[in-house]
Order: sequence, then C-alpha cells, then structure tokens
Amino acid sequence: MNNVLELRKFVAPEFIFGSNASLLVGRYAKNLGARKVLIVTDLNVLDLGLVNPVFDAFRSEGIDYKIYSNTNPNPTVKQVMEGSEVYLNEDCNFIVAVGGGSPMDCAKAIGIASSNNKDVHEFEGVDKVAVPSPPLICIPTTAGSAADVSQFAIITDDRRKLKMAIVSKTVVPDVALIDPKMTLTMDRLITIYTGFDVLSHAIEAYVSNASSPLTDLYALESIRLVASNLVPTTNDLTNIDLRGQMMLSCLYAGLAFSNASLGLVHAMAHSLGGFLDLPHGECNALLLDHVMEFNFEAEVEKYRQIGNALGLELMGLDDDEAKKILINRIRDLKAQTHVNYSLKDVGVSPDDIGELSSKSMNDACIVTNPRRPTQSDVEEIFKNAL
Repeated sequence: MNNVLELRKFVAPEFIFGSNASLLVGRYAKNLGARKVLIVTDLNVLDLGLVNPVFDAFRSEGIDYKIYSNTNPNPTVKQVMEGSEVYLNEDCNFIVAVGGGSPMDCAKAIGIASSNNKDVHEFEGVDKVAVPSPPLICIPTTAGSAADVSQFAIITDDRRKLKMAIVSKTVVPDVALIDPKMTLTMDRLITIYTGFDVLSHAIEAYVSNASSPLTDLYALESIRLVASNLVPTTNDLTNIDLRGQMMLSCLYAGLAFSNASLGLVHAMAHSLGGFLDLPHGECNALLLDHVMEFNFEAEVEKYRQIGNALGLELMGLDDDEAKKILINRIRDLKAQTHVNYSLKDVGVSPDDIGELSSKSMNDACIVTNPRRPTQSDVEEIFKNAL
C-alpha cells in the first residue's frame, strides 16, 4: 500500500474541459501576452478544418500567427528543429498546438529547442531543460496521448531509429483546452489505438513504483471509463457523450502518468514505434497484456484492483486464477477492437528482438516499472508478443 506520508509532487497545467473549450484560445492567448503565435498542427488536422476556429479567434483578438504543419504521426528531431527555426525567424513569442499527441509533442519540443537555442537531443531524459518553453496552449483533437497535461514529450530520432523521452516540468503546457467536440473526426482505427494508449497510461501509472494516492485516484477512474466506453465509442463514432467519456478518461490517465510516470509497456512501445514507425497506441495494444503478465507478481494487489476497475470479479480467486482472468479481459478487449494480432504481423522478425530490447532497457519509462526487468526478460516478452 502507498504510504500517504511519502513526499510526492503533482504537476498539472490549467485546463478547461467541455464542449467549446477550444473557442477560448483567443482570450487565453491574449491574457498570456501573445503577440505572434506559432500554430503547430499537421496537414490532416488542417484539412479537417479543426484549426479554423483558432484562426478566427486570433483574427478577432488581433493576434498575428504563423502555421507550422509539417509534423509526422511520429514527430522527428528534424521537424522539431525546423519548427524551432520558423518560431525564431518569424519572431514569435507564443505557441499553440492543435492536434493529437504528435503535433502537441512537436510543439513542446519546439518550445524548449527555441528558448534554449539548443538541439533537441540535449533534452533527452529527465529534467534536462534549463530554460522553460515560451507560453504554450494545447488543444487536443484525439483522446489518447494526454500530451496537453503531461510532463512528457516523445520525439523520434531517425538516426538511432528510436523514440526519445523528454521528461520535464518545463514542457507542461500553460493551458489545455480540452474539447470533446474536437475528437468527432477521429476514425475507428485512431479511436481504438488512442483508447489503448489511455488504458496503457492508466494501468502503468497505477502500478508504477512512483505512484501515490494522488495518482491512483485518477488512474483507476480512467481504467473504469475506458473499459466501459472504448467498444461502444468505436461502434458509434459521432456520439458526443461517448467521446466526452473517452476524453475524460484520457485526461485522468494523463494526470496520473504525468506524475507517476509509466513502465515497461511504454519503454518497449517507444523502441518498437521508433524502429518501425508504427502508431504509438497500436504498439501499446500489442504489448500491454504480455507486460502485465510479467509484472503481475510484483504488484498483485494493485493488479486485482485493476481487474475490479475493468469490471471483473476476482474476490476469492487465487493469484494465478486472478492473473489469468485479468489477462484474458485485456485480450478480449483487443479481440473486440480487432487488435488481436501479433508483432510478427506488423513486421517484427526474431532477428530484431535484440536491438529492440536493448533500446527498451535505455528508455526513461523503464525506471518506474514495478518489476525490474533484465534484458533477457524484455527479449522474452517481445518473443511472446511475436
């Protein structure tokens, strides 16, 4: 059980949750002193018209802006440095991100690269940022990454074929405008992948060795919300009430993992996603049950609580039986959403496992995993997921 008296820090931005929260961007930018804003987004979000309300808000407030939309689904070092150059050359003093985790992570990294005038590689790891980012407002358009409330920015290093984790209070946005309406354009596949990202965030935060009563509260509620709303949402994509529930679960998971950190699922998913340029949520989904199987013995009571939050009745069952039912519940969720395939199906070969595992061992997220894995443990988990 967590010791309530243990020192724990909880960091969160100011956030506004609910329908039309995104329309407050002009007022917030003005109050925070925006003169010229770099809007970081991607071409898909632009095409869907999701940035139009932001343009309107800035025009009505008389705020100048420049668009940077060259972000990939897994934003790269090159894009961060390119965006930082645009920010500096255009004499911006403010950043607004509109999009999923990728534009938001890219915007966070652009902020610190430009304020520190350094290459983004220098911030890899925990607390490596000297000068805070310029003011940053995030408007998420997916319910997955929770980059809008977190201390994390994940950037792909093409050269090393891995994802770097930048963890720092300086990348926490100043304001998050969390508007479920912005997620209505998500297709079924993105809804599924982002849903598994949320579930992985919440489960990993709950069993993290840096968890606390403050983070446990959010993590468990997030698991409950995802468990009951993920499948219904994928079958009713324009249902705003279901979208609201998924957005809330994403926010709760973000508040939990931003402060408790993550674990082996994310360490392995960063390695896998950087290696094959796969969607992050898909990587999490493919690995989640296998890592839970490995971790179960280290946090039996907490995994039983996760089972309860997933709607299972585990009272009176021995640990092996409880573990089996819990893992089957995750696999059932994967089957219902058609993510019940293996790493082999996405292009991983047995020859890749050594490299994937050694990169996972160096990921910042591994430090807070409840069970300390060896490289051969990680190799074994990758093999099981093949």
